[in-house]
Amino acid sequence: MKKLSISLFALFASLTTFAQDFQGMAVYESKTSTADFKTRMDGNKDITPEMRKMIEERMKKMFEKTFILNFDKTASIYKEEEKLDAPGQDRGGFRMMSSMMGGGGTYYKNVKEKTFTVDKEFMGKEFLVADSLPKLNWKLENETKKIGDYTCFKATAVKPVDASDMRNYREKKKKEGEEKKPSTNFMDDYEMPKEITITAWYTPEVPINQGPEGYWGLPGLILEVNDGKTVVMCSKLVMNTKDKVEIKAPKNGKQVKQKEYDEIVTKKLEEMREQFQSQGGRGGMQIRMSR
Repeated sequence: MKKLSISLFALFASLTTFAQDFQGMAVYESKTSTADFKTRMDGNKDITPEMRKMIEERMKKMFEKTFILNFDKTASIYKEEEKLDAPGQDRGGFRMMSSMMGGGGTYYKNVKEKTFTVDKEFMGKEFLVADSLPKLNWKLENETKKIGDYTCFKATAVKPVDASDMRNYREKKKKEGEEKKPSTNFMDDYEMPKEITITAWYTPEVPINQGPEGYWGLPGLILEVNDGKTVVMCSKLVMNTKDKVEIKAPKNGKQVKQKEYDEIVTKKLEEMREQFQSQGGRGGMQIRMSR
């Protein structure tokens, strides 16, 4: 992670001292562990050094991202930093995978109304997921650490997973005495847990009830989140930004609740898995969303 650099025009003691048009900006670096994927490649003799290099480059783009959080006193938008596409890149497939890996689209949350809206693309179809913000039962700890110039406090919570977020997949653990059988389907070795433990670090020095992605609900801006596989850490923070950004919810796409979107994604992934198995682990998959 980059060392946190802080640019402050003012340091406020409480929310009441914020100007009416107050706005801040935070940059977050997100990195998802790929150790299990690389271990699997190590045992595959069919993967040439050239193929491995190409796969690792694509994995880096999917699993290492930069996001911008623009926030005011009550609302925020969280969006992946725009980067130039490589020549010849398949944007359709990349956008879909990026969305399922926590990227793409605009994540809007309003902590006053306790709602969120995020636009996503899946299988060539645009969705607008709008729902109530999930409330985590945060446990505030006494442990502290410095992130940049800020003193941060630790908080933990157990969170139900979003089944549509592939970052939540975990490698299956072998039962005692169980032999691991080789599989032609990569996803047979992984499973989606029902819940995961979240560790967050927040700073009361920035008394904003905000954070990256869908995280909120702590007495200070969340500067770091760790779910055991993905770490999201603030690398830059600017308070009272001069250039204001319009903080509003996205509007494009078919509106669905989070549960409905999760069901759509998991159903299509299961279809892909079955088709992959029927082809003996070879060939492409031609699954389209119904309109």
